[in-house]
Amino acid sequence: MQVQAETKPYDSINVTPMLDLAYVLLVIFILMTTASVQGLSINLPKPSTKPSTEKHEIRIIQIRPDGSLHLNGVGVSVRELEVQLKATLARDPQASVVLKGDPAVNFARVVEVLDLTGAMGIGSVGLITSKIGN
Repeated sequence: MQVQAETKPYDSINVTPMLDLAYVLLVIFILMTTASVQGLSINLPKPSTKPSTEKHEIRIIQIRPDGSLHLNGVGVSVRELEVQLKATLARDPQASVVLKGDPAVNFARVVEVLDLTGAMGIGSVGLITSKIGN
């Protein structure tokens, strides 16, 4: 018996099975992403066409870089701030507060003021920021 020693090396690779696998994976990927993106149906509220005629008091609390507090431009301590905000809430229970903090302020000071407004039951607290680059 003689074994044939002359075997030709393959000069090309059959890529058909690899393409079949790629197509199957692509189909699975498309099916899975479309199934997870559908989301929930939510009924969003419609904006009113009439502007609100109610006017509520707004107090601006500014925190300076040194940590001092100013209420509508007047320097106050934390205790004075609390007293003045209580007086404002007594006049207008729906009064709102806007907080303007300097970027150099210690964040703990901002949290202290936010905790104070939360403990007092002020429902509307906003933050004043500037545009990026300003």
